[in-house]
Amino acid sequence: MCRNIRTLFNFEPPATEDEIHASALQFVRKLSGFTGPSKANEAAFGRAVDEVADAARRLLASMETARPPRDRETEAMKARARAKERFA
Repeated sequence: MCRNIRTLFNFEPPATEDEIHASALQFVRKLSGFTGPSKANEAAFGRAVDEVADAARRLLASMETARPPRDRETEAMKARARAKERFA
């Protein structure tokens, strides 16, 4: 999975606009194969990022779960531990 596309659902505090935008941007980069668009494709690229971010916001707002929200710091510590073990 792309490095900025992270699970955004069921966290406390909820995902920020910056996190949603970063995930949308990384998704569009992956689909297009470009890290940045050419001048000719800039409008289409930006529109795609906005549309993906809108879809992500709607998805996150409509989902429900009975599980308690996860703590961001606890999940970050777990991820660092996995990375340390993986790349040690």
